[in-house]
Amino acid sequence: MSNFTGNWKMKSSENFEELLKVLEVGLVPRKIAVQAASNPAVEIRQDGDNFYIRTATLVRTTEVSFVIGTEFLEQTVDGRPCRSLVRWVGDNKMECEQQLLKGNGPKTSWTRQLTPEGMLILTMSADNVVCTRHYVRK
Repeated sequence: MSNFTGNWKMKSSENFEELLKVLEVGLVPRKIAVQAASNPAVEIRQDGDNFYIRTATLVRTTEVSFVIGTEFLEQTVDGRPCRSLVRWVGDNKMECEQQLLKGNGPKTSWTRQLTPEGMLILTMSADNVVCTRHYVRK
């Protein structure tokens, strides 16, 4: 099993604004989010299957703790409350399926994967739109 622990710096991001459009984030909040999320500070702490992930931007900080295989509450990337379940997919990748607690909306999920080179790849999906972000350890 890979060790995701570390402080991570984003190197590239693709389709973040498109993802927010599918989630029906309005124009002004979407533009603010795209700018603010262009340089997030990400901290991950891992102890076996126990995870803590903190993502901080200029306008929003999110913190989530979870255990692989155990449902937990968090928020989708656009801030809607959801129930999530993370599972291992091999030794170096986890995937999370999210289910909204209220209302309807696009099907959302995320994955985190460590490459053999030590890069962290985060994907966030809403329906058929996928945002991919690449991170390196600080």
